[in-house]
Amino acid sequence: MEFTFVSGNLGLDLAGTVGHRRNSRIDMLGTPADLARWTVAAGLLDTPPVVGEEDLAQAKALREAIYRLASAVRLGAALDADDCDLINQAAAHQPAGVRLRPSGGLDREGDLAAALATAARAAVELLGGAQATSIRECEAAPCTRLYVDTSHRGTRRWCDMRGCGNRAKAAAFRARASR
Repeated sequence: MEFTFVSGNLGLDLAGTVGHRRNSRIDMLGTPADLARWTVAAGLLDTPPVVGEEDLAQAKALREAIYRLASAVRLGAALDADDCDLINQAAAHQPAGVRLRPSGGLDREGDLAAALATAARAAVELLGGAQATSIRECEAAPCTRLYVDTSHRGTRRWCDMRGCGNRAKAAAFRARASR
């Protein structure tokens, strides 16, 4: 399965590795190898890190804590202290290292904890910052992806216009045309 990065925040992109949370749940991090691939696809590391089953379980726990906290912020609900502790612990690790090459470009290096620390820090910055009020959930059924609405008017409805937005607009057109 191909990963998508349309949330506008690495933490929300990690949370977005579960699709259709309310019905036919799709977990894109089914194996340790999937998580290793995600760290590279997300641009956190250049080389897939070593990932074991316990690492995968910890990453999934972080992913779910980010999702619950972002959902709470979006709905104006209280934040769960245990979820805050979990995300803060992950963010406390040394983040992935970046180095500028003399020829241009970047080298990104670190282990899984560094990659997850980078994603957790992004989530902490979002959830505790001014953009927290811009967290939205995609309106396309059955998508449940959270994203940061940075549109000029703050009226973005879908996580991605090429996917969910296009499907929703096509369905609305078909409904109008069948009348």
